[in-house]
Amino acid sequence: MRMFAWFERRLDPFPVAEPTEPPKTLIAFCLHYSKGAWPYIIVSTVLSAILAIIEVWLFGFLGNIVDWLSNANRETFLQTEGWKLAGMACVVLIVSPALDLIRQLLTQQTVMGNYPMRIRWQVHRYLLKQSMTFYQDEFAGRIATKLMQTALAVRDCIIKLFEVLNYVSIYFVSVLVLVGSADWRLTLPMLVWLVGYIFLLRYFIPRLGKVGQEQADARSTMTGRIADSYSNIQTVKLFSHARREASYARDAMSGFIDTVYRSMRLVTVLFVLLGILNAALLVAVSALSIWLWVGGMVSIGAVAVVIGLVLRMWGMSHWVMWEMSGLFENIGTVQDGIGSISLPRLVEDKPGAKDIAVTKGDIVFDRVGFHYGKGKGVIENLSIHVRPGEKVGIVGRSGAGKSTLVNLLLRFYDLESGRILVDGQDISAVTQDTLRAQIGMVTQDTSLLHRSVRENILYGRPDAGEAMMLEAARRAEALDFIAALADPKGRKGFDAHVGERGVKLSGGQRQRVAIARVMLKDAPILILDEATSALDSEVEAAIQENLYRLMEGKTVIAIAHRLSTIAAMDRLIVMDKGVVIEDGTHDELLARDGLYAQLWRRQSGGFLPDDEAGEVERAAAE
Repeated sequence: MRMFAWFERRLDPFPVAEPTEPPKTLIAFCLHYSKGAWPYIIVSTVLSAILAIIEVWLFGFLGNIVDWLSNANRETFLQTEGWKLAGMACVVLIVSPALDLIRQLLTQQTVMGNYPMRIRWQVHRYLLKQSMTFYQDEFAGRIATKLMQTALAVRDCIIKLFEVLNYVSIYFVSVLVLVGSADWRLTLPMLVWLVGYIFLLRYFIPRLGKVGQEQADARSTMTGRIADSYSNIQTVKLFSHARREASYARDAMSGFIDTVYRSMRLVTVLFVLLGILNAALLVAVSALSIWLWVGGMVSIGAVAVVIGLVLRMWGMSHWVMWEMSGLFENIGTVQDGIGSISLPRLVEDKPGAKDIAVTKGDIVFDRVGFHYGKGKGVIENLSIHVRPGEKVGIVGRSGAGKSTLVNLLLRFYDLESGRILVDGQDISAVTQDTLRAQIGMVTQDTSLLHRSVRENILYGRPDAGEAMMLEAARRAEALDFIAALADPKGRKGFDAHVGERGVKLSGGQRQRVAIARVMLKDAPILILDEATSALDSEVEAAIQENLYRLMEGKTVIAIAHRLSTIAAMDRLIVMDKGVVIEDGTHDELLARDGLYAQLWRRQSGGFLPDDEAGEVERAAAE
């Protein structure tokens, strides 16, 4: 076990270097993700080459034994040839197994597991810092599938390529040399066979590779559709669309199995033709070697060696062809993965970006323009100053740009014009992680990680102790329902798992866990986006006071359609179509009798009505 562990530690599966954008071409992509693994791959390949030479040499030695036995005197045979037999036995019993042991340890323990894990680790860390747009444009299941299958495909591309090159350059050349040493004419059928073999490779393998690329894309699409149905199972059941979702998945499955059928048709024709080619080689070489033996031009040992090698090549040719088809299928998979992985991050820390230092919480939106790349709409030349410790409510119809404003502050998107300052520091010049560490946010659509309640709350501050975590849960009025939780595996209370996106909890329960998480984070800037909209009136009243307590000493930006929840803010900013049209306290805005006063009077059930303005932001987001 210590020997296995030593080889397993040779290649670190989790390199610490920060991942960079991978190249977009096949060879460069594979080389990029093979850094660190090359020494072990090369040594393993060299050992394979040595073992191939030994195998061919053993075939030649076998021919010598046949000749010796045909002509030797039984009484003196061991005296004259015994040392050669002992040497061959040493090679077979000691040298070859020792070399093969080292090769297997390098391949199986060092490379096969660690190599693809290094790729998964680096790709995963790179994708975690991709922009929000990237994840909005792809199925989560599809991204995960491409990550997993691309990692394996890169490993198999490199290993299969070296194995095939090793066979062609070492094994086949050694066979030609050995056979040619008996009689050069015996190499002629092999050379003709090689021409036919190369023709089969050139014709079929690229076609298999093209189908393989289509198959990889169809597989990830199929997986993405299935995962999408599972992650939205509540919606599926709510609208009674299980049959519709099955049909949706079946379309993807049909597309995938069509690529399988096309691939298998090519494989069937390929191996039938290869079988005919190998049979012709065996007959030709056997007939020629026997004819030469009859003419006294080769020994019986040479005949045995040549026929034995042809039979060995028969099996090896199928293996190489299968490896080549697998190689091109993996090439297709890698090329498909490159399309999703080798994409630039739209939001990237600038070189030399510094950590942000927030001591006051002063926020300035300075002539901000943002249009989701469409040239106009959403936010145009907007300027807002939120002073340190100020509690500001953002009001407006759907599509006014409220959520976009918050996303820009969090730097989920980069500005198209203007700048945003926090305590005088341009957020485009600081690291994203430290910026978001200074901002706590509770949203209307809260999703939790499929982990325990404890882990979800501690996500706000991983180094917090148990007492701090319990206090945050108490302040969020969450202790009572958490104590009653239990999951199918018998975990209870804070150890109970909440299901994917927190599906095992009610909307109000998820919201209270999210509020506890932000309370534990205790960031100097607080964003509330419909923070209590999922709570019933009684629970909302209980939490509201704690939220006010949470706001103490913080700069707060609160978005709400229910105006009663933000009427008591220090200041209200009314937005419409991406610009600020009113600014003041609740009483001041009512006295002006503008849009805010109209919304306040028209509000029914505590919510703002939607209008056509909502289409602006939604269209831009799409």
